[in-house]
Amino acid sequence: MAGPVFDEEFRAKLFDLSKWRRDVRHFKSDPVDEQIILDCLEEATHAPSVGNSQPWRFVFVEDAEKRARLAEYFEQENEKALKSYINERAEKYAKLKLEGIRQAPVQISVFADTGTKVGYNLGSRSMPQSKIYSVVAAIQVLWFLLRSYGVGLGWVSILPPDKMTGLMDVDPDWTFVGHLCIGYPKFETDTPELVQMKWQDRLDFDKFITRR
Repeated sequence: MAGPVFDEEFRAKLFDLSKWRRDVRHFKSDPVDEQIILDCLEEATHAPSVGNSQPWRFVFVEDAEKRARLAEYFEQENEKALKSYINERAEKYAKLKLEGIRQAPVQISVFADTGTKVGYNLGSRSMPQSKIYSVVAAIQVLWFLLRSYGVGLGWVSILPPDKMTGLMDVDPDWTFVGHLCIGYPKFETDTPELVQMKWQDRLDFDKFITRR
């Protein structure tokens, strides 16, 4: 059976999608059709996973108390992070908006079931962390798919992993990967916010390539 043909026009749009996929922190309060979220999540589970282990676990956080606790966790961890910087860098950090927990209408905490027997540990005996990488791959697919609907996603990593399984009341053997804030962005831009805020410029592409 012949596969689909992706032409130059499609590739151009795909490159645009990559450029306009941003880590969103400023959200509108408008609700997002849940079917869009579910469709994108289902498609994201077609991402590659080591040994076809499919270790991704998505927890919709809808309880107001849990969301409030999440915000508290973030504030505590953010304060610790702020203290790790000094002088001008600390001043810049204090001005950054690094999450949308209190604004985003849809919140999903993502975990990796690293102990899953699905896939029989094929490919992960030497690198057990590859199951976590598989979850990251699914999140990246989700990020692109949501953006194609005009929906933004912000990945919150400033949270205490050791407390997240308890807060979300999930299997204690699951590994917390990240908390996703999802909603329609207040602003549209193809420039990363950390570049706009002069935190870190993009590096030249040639710095990423080594040949041996």
